[in-house]
Amino acid sequence: MLIQKYTLLPSTPYSTSYYMARSARTGPAVMIVAGIHGNETASVHAARKLVRMIGKDQLRIHKGSLMIVPIVNKKAYRQRIRGVPDLNRTFPRKAGQAAKHTLSAALFEAARRFHPSWYLDLHEANGLSQRNAKVLGQTLISNPGSSSLPAARKVIKALNRGIGNTSHYFNLRLHELPGSSRTAAARILGARTVTVETGWSLPFSTRVQYQIDIARRFLSEAGLTKG
Repeated sequence: MLIQKYTLLPSTPYSTSYYMARSARTGPAVMIVAGIHGNETASVHAARKLVRMIGKDQLRIHKGSLMIVPIVNKKAYRQRIRGVPDLNRTFPRKAGQAAKHTLSAALFEAARRFHPSWYLDLHEANGLSQRNAKVLGQTLISNPGSSSLPAARKVIKALNRGIGNTSHYFNLRLHELPGSSRTAAARILGARTVTVETGWSLPFSTRVQYQIDIARRFLSEAGLTKG
């Protein structure tokens, strides 16, 4: 499948690439972002691999369209830092409100134009949620009452069936995070939104594979791919 490359904020310090794949058949729009935090590297590698898989027809979009932004905050990614300021606190909190950073403003405007029905934000976190309910490693997060919850529960159930070590199980967390891209996409764009958090304590290759598996399962749930 042809995947087209574009640039967000070209000729600026925040310039970064994003990719579009469109099927000839009409259908839902899905947006996947990674690298909002520059030190969450497995999510970035997973997003890049998804782009390559689509380009090689290893992942086929049967209907609808997909937008992937593999590294939102390239400046932070180059330094392997979370980012200063924390970009995931700078997105608009309500309709009509401006984002508080040039990069979050540009990303959200791109999302507004694309108008995704599903929005996945790939992250990583400390700890294992199966061992400690207060940490976010190995979780999917959405807003309370979100229409994404049935799919999120289905994805978690399928994932956990294939995980041999029960302490590595994924769990669902429900909370709004004003200023985050997930909550902005849900509140303002009406998208079904999910944040993916793999646990930093797991091997890098394992985390990358979890991120890819989760993204692929949500693409299937959204109807872009088959199976």
